[in-house]
Amino acid sequence: QVQLVESGGGLVQAGDSLRLSCTASKHTDNTYTMAWFRQPPGKEREFVAAINWNGISTYYVDSVKGRFTISRDNAKNTVYLQMNSLKPDDTAIYYCATDPQLSVITIAKMVGTTRGSWGQGTQVTVSS
Repeated sequence: QVQLVESGGGLVQAGDSLRLSCTASKHTDNTYTMAWFRQPPGKEREFVAAINWNGISTYYVDSVKGRFTISRDNAKNTVYLQMNSLKPDDTAIYYCATDPQLSVITIAKMVGTTRGSWGQGTQVTVSS
């Protein structure tokens, strides 16, 4: 599987912004769908956002629409998550993931399965 490394997490106040990055350690096919998930403390991992191979198709969980933006740079094998207007409820470990076949909609259902490749996560903490 492709190895992924997340970065960019940190401690911020409500209303602030963060930009997360996820880079593949080896070449990733441009056809790979990429996505972000998060796991709040004491809760299960949940889908956040996904982007298809050319960046045209995106999909977001309702709670982040209008605040988060997912993008990718295939030349750098990197996917980004720009997070604006952060809320305390956004506090979680954020994970990136990729799969060569799943669409932006179906990759959202990848939690609890053995599909795809996952990063180790980066901590995002939003204080009030």
